[in-house]
Amino acid sequence: MAGVTVAAELCGIICVNKPAGFTSFDVIAKMRGILKMKRLGHAGTLDPMATGVLPVFAGRAAKACDILPDHDKTYRAGFRFGVTTDTQDSTGTVLSENDTAVSREQILSALENFRGTIEQIPPMYSAVSVGGKRLYELARKGETVERPARTVTIYSLELSDYDEITRSGTLEVSCSKGTYIRTLISDIGDSFGCGGIMTSLVRTRACGFSLDDCVTLEQLQAEAENGSDFLTFVKPIEDVFADFPALHLKGAQERMYRNGVKLDLDRIRIPANAERIRVYGERGFIGTAVPDRKNGILKVERNFYL
Repeated sequence: MAGVTVAAELCGIICVNKPAGFTSFDVIAKMRGILKMKRLGHAGTLDPMATGVLPVFAGRAAKACDILPDHDKTYRAGFRFGVTTDTQDSTGTVLSENDTAVSREQILSALENFRGTIEQIPPMYSAVSVGGKRLYELARKGETVERPARTVTIYSLELSDYDEITRSGTLEVSCSKGTYIRTLISDIGDSFGCGGIMTSLVRTRACGFSLDDCVTLEQLQAEAENGSDFLTFVKPIEDVFADFPALHLKGAQERMYRNGVKLDLDRIRIPANAERIRVYGERGFIGTAVPDRKNGILKVERNFYL
């Protein structure tokens, strides 16, 4: 599979269906044992109660984690209105309960107010840093601090099912990076004056990958016990940069790129409006680059095979 392995090192993306009860770091720790390698990274932290798409970057592919495009993420979220907790989900300590009725029609009408660009205040139980401290660290000490609101985008928000008796249902959400689904549900519940909590969360899409692209930790463990090389589950690094235009280099230009040398824009062909480029050598994908049109050069952004 072109672009997957370099020398003897596993190199590429393995999409894991994260199990409930695991942190994203727990998944990385488990995979280090399964794959017998240390160089792993992941895209998009998931709360322990959440399941779903967690792209894990192995070997040199881990160099992509901090330059990933801002792909939208999609979720299937369970909720319940009429209750609030300190974590905004069903794992927290109950703070209030009430019997306020909420109809399906009320929800369908209210959802329009939460589509598009909205402001969210990060929950106290989150990894956001305020004053040099993680909010969850302060929350565990019983402290509450002011948090600046963050702008996020909700591209789509649909009610897929709802039981008016239990005031429980499921939302399908497509959103920008940094969106807290439990905060979204809490804010929707607050709009009815009764509060709400997230009861389940499945990330169905991230970094362009879906649940259909995922493998379970159990499957990977079984493959390890069978002596597998795992290549069946590895996707090329270039897949996450598929939306960028491609530049194919040969000979001296490829050698220059590999050595970190800036290329003359007048000597290569790239779209006039391109902001980032996928770069290929004679053997396949080798990295990404950024045009500096002011100075007439193409700069190496990340060389995965340096």
